[in-house]
Amino acid sequence: MEGDSVTLHTGVKTNQQEKIIWYLNTIRIAEITGNQSKICTDDQCEERFRDRLKLDHQTGSLTIMNTRITDSGEYKLKIINSNSDSEKIFSVFVHDVPAAERDEMKRKEGDSVTLYPGEIKKQIYLMTWYFNDILIAEISRVFSKICTDVQCDERFRNRLKLDHQTGSLTIVNTTNKDSGNYTLRTDSSRFSIIRRFSVTVTDSGLSSAAIISGVTAVVLLLAAIGVIYCWHKSRQNGKYYS
Repeated sequence: MEGDSVTLHTGVKTNQQEKIIWYLNTIRIAEITGNQSKICTDDQCEERFRDRLKLDHQTGSLTIMNTRITDSGEYKLKIINSNSDSEKIFSVFVHDVPAAERDEMKRKEGDSVTLYPGEIKKQIYLMTWYFNDILIAEISRVFSKICTDVQCDERFRNRLKLDHQTGSLTIVNTTNKDSGNYTLRTDSSRFSIIRRFSVTVTDSGLSSAAIISGVTAVVLLLAAIGVIYCWHKSRQNGKYYS
């Protein structure tokens, strides 16, 4: 999805290889040779990926940040060492963000909000949810965890739910303290995807104290009307009751 960050994993260590080269279609976009690394050494690559590519110097893995539809294509990894050469192909498809997800997600206090991961590939083995920098939930093929540390438990106590089929995260009975940036990281052996969600929770309107005050005022008003009515009736009958 547009705006995500995608990491393509090499599955090797750079200190065991003589050279690692990345291509998009036929364009060379990144290279590691020994301790030297290069990203976008020609104008065509620079125009397409300006400041959006990163290389992991330990593994040679390639990260594409803030992805665009034009980043879709076939990425080829070429690994060269003294004994043999090898290649891996990664097909990347970046699609448009649905209209419903383009804007910041806004809710009122007490509402629920669900964050959807989108389509999940079969090869995904781990999904991790973060609120700002706090780990709040994990789900894999064999386990799921919610709020395993004190900081998370104090903030979201019994208010987080995970869908084991889709990996979506639901926050129930929201408060304005739930406003912030939520991040989902999905991992497989070949790639990782990072998706971000912005959530804003606003006051629901009148506070509890204001509601109680309003109800009290109405009760007092009705009582006053009742007293006036009784007084008026007693005057008509020539009697007055105190």
